[in-house]
Amino acid sequence: MTLRNRLRLLGVAGLALFTVSASLPPATASGAQETRHPSGGGLSAVIRYTEYGIPHIVAKDYAQLGFGTGWAQAADQVCTLADGFLTVRGERSRFFGPDAATDYSLSSAATNLSSDLYFRGVRDSGTVERLLKSPAPAGPSRDVKETMRGFAAGYNAWIEQNRITDPACRGASWVRPVTALDVAARGYALAVLGGQGRGIDGITAAQPPTAAPPAAGVTPEEAATAAERLLSAQNADMGSNAVAFDGSTTVNGRGLLLGNPHYPWQGGRRFWQAQQTIPGELNVSGASLLGATTISIGHNADVAWSHTVATGVTLNLHQLKLDPADPTAYLVDGKRERMTKRTVSVPVKGAADVTRTQWWTRYGPVVTSMGAALPLPWTASTAYALYDPNAENMRMADTGLGFSKARGTRDVERSLHRNQGMPWVNTIAADRAGHSFFSQSQVLPRITDELAERCSTPLGRATYPASGLAVLDGSRTDCALGSDPDAVQPGIFGPGRMPVLKNQPYVENSNDSAWLTNAERPLTGYERVFGTIATPRSMRTRGAVEDVASMADRGRLRVGDLQRQQFANRAPAGDLAASAAAKWCAALPGGTAVATDGTPVDVSAACRVLRRWDRSVDSDSRGALLFDRFWRKASSAPAAELWRTPFDPADPVRTPRGLNTAAPVLGRALADAVAELRAAGIPLDARLGDHQFVVRNGKRLPIGGGTESLGIWNKTEPKWNAAGGGYTEVSSGSSYIQAVGWDDSRCPVARTLLTYSQSENPKSPHYSDQTRLYADERWVTSRFCERDIARSPDLRVVRVRERR
Repeated sequence: MTLRNRLRLLGVAGLALFTVSASLPPATASGAQETRHPSGGGLSAVIRYTEYGIPHIVAKDYAQLGFGTGWAQAADQVCTLADGFLTVRGERSRFFGPDAATDYSLSSAATNLSSDLYFRGVRDSGTVERLLKSPAPAGPSRDVKETMRGFAAGYNAWIEQNRITDPACRGASWVRPVTALDVAARGYALAVLGGQGRGIDGITAAQPPTAAPPAAGVTPEEAATAAERLLSAQNADMGSNAVAFDGSTTVNGRGLLLGNPHYPWQGGRRFWQAQQTIPGELNVSGASLLGATTISIGHNADVAWSHTVATGVTLNLHQLKLDPADPTAYLVDGKRERMTKRTVSVPVKGAADVTRTQWWTRYGPVVTSMGAALPLPWTASTAYALYDPNAENMRMADTGLGFSKARGTRDVERSLHRNQGMPWVNTIAADRAGHSFFSQSQVLPRITDELAERCSTPLGRATYPASGLAVLDGSRTDCALGSDPDAVQPGIFGPGRMPVLKNQPYVENSNDSAWLTNAERPLTGYERVFGTIATPRSMRTRGAVEDVASMADRGRLRVGDLQRQQFANRAPAGDLAASAAAKWCAALPGGTAVATDGTPVDVSAACRVLRRWDRSVDSDSRGALLFDRFWRKASSAPAAELWRTPFDPADPVRTPRGLNTAAPVLGRALADAVAELRAAGIPLDARLGDHQFVVRNGKRLPIGGGTESLGIWNKTEPKWNAAGGGYTEVSSGSSYIQAVGWDDSRCPVARTLLTYSQSENPKSPHYSDQTRLYADERWVTSRFCERDIARSPDLRVVRVRERR
């Protein structure tokens, strides 16, 4: 090391040490004080910025760590954060009007008014405050509450001391100081995203029946189909792949982890990358969901973890038997109970406040729909109440904090057991000692198969087997959910009931159920509400299991192998179908297929393109775009029509297979795809990256990867805009990627990539810098240890503090 670098390292370390050992005022603020004094007083932190604007935050304690995190997040994402805080305060209609659509980041609410009515109701009822007062582990720990207090102070200090340059909110009156309660409420919104958050429109629209006939319901069979679609939609913009390899498969006997979460590229569910350090207490790198005060997915010196969206159904319905004389009262064991009436008022831009009533029961809110396809009419005799156990869950941050301080996968499991705070994700982890770990530890309603068999209504007897959504008889106390002795709250499963697999050559999940976590050791014995067993897997799961099982068999794995897997961009659907499709196409009489509208289309050129395609979706692949447009249409057909060999639970990775070239859908799909590309002026053999790209500051960046139906590990869900040149933006897909392993040093071997970069501000230097890396399939070398941070050529050290 040169003398200059030695002095630089000593200087940076000395500044950090001075900062965290300086005498700072003690943390003081109750919830009530927080409202009056949202920023507390005297908080500070040191932020060391390295390449790509990645902050390494050093603080003396949790409040000051939260301060540095809030400051740094605001610097990168102030507009998106401010928009989210507006949501959880129930003030979107006040600034943006009641009828405008939300961005769906924090709920499924279709309009600002619906969103506001729900979140203002949560605020008025004191729900979050009550949960904050619950002693740990039922409620958040003091350390987590201190990070919330500090985050609010850091966010407030940044907006007080800096000029906003992002055009999305520059000069906007809705960018205002926040409180710790706002920060906690944002975390609560994420917790209920798959439960109450999914039914907001039905909750806020629920009103007792009048003389007018109620809305028509659906048959149990239609409800089963609707429930399947509703629950599968959870993965539409959030999915993920993750794999952990144990030491038996690696070059040095240590573990490896590749995490590849698929999340929205815009809005309030973006990840943001950072390192958080309290010397002697905490040292962790990774990414946080915006507004989160702790690391959501990451690694420390000894363990790495990631999450995948799980198949567990995080809500259930209770069918109420109403009092014939009063539709706002219901009967339980023949005894009458009145619903609780909540009156909520929402300020509206340019108009008088809107006041609505919500109706709540012992099970939760009355709901009159779960999306347009699943109406739940409130009649004179029947209503439905939505139970969401995550409405009592403020434990997600503590669970993640436990991961951040873990020294191995055993500690990851202990945090899951103690805190029980993960609402809708699986956890996959690996450690320095060579252990691998998978757990579907979710906060789920305690629906056993026995309970569903005994207590399902006719509607529930259709929906539960099909989707895991239980509809229980709410008029009987013997149909209550009950409790497990190891559960931290009533009505949920305890850790002893969770699907878990440890210390296998690989454990992998791609958003299917836990069954094929390791194809050689299938997990069984869990309740239907967790997911299915011995049912067809998605194309992405099938491809992923093929890939990681092959890697494990090959052995002697390194971090570089994980990096190659991330960008292999193999299309499993292409391997299964492209050759057969090309041969079938070449045999079409006259080289013609008939489009959906009845128009004959010359597809002869497409046959050659499909035959020559390399079965990958790299940005320079020719034929990938044609197959993508063809397969999206063809794969909508039922599996029994599309494949000759049906699904076999004894061979779940290789079935179904054998393209059925007699299926009528193929001709229509190919004719439609060829006509579509020609109308857009796109050559059938165009390079994928020429027509799958994003534009950042006027420059096109080609994007590889592919959509769900292709089965790509590196998932990309692009937006089709034929007039704009093809796929011209990405809505969701690969987001914060990390490939982590260990050698004999104390520094983990880690490569990371935040695909959409740190900031949504087009004026930021970190608006697209990592996106350019992603386009080029390049990585960031993690700077975790002090010596590596000090050696960064872009090192910038900032001490941030509140003004007195």
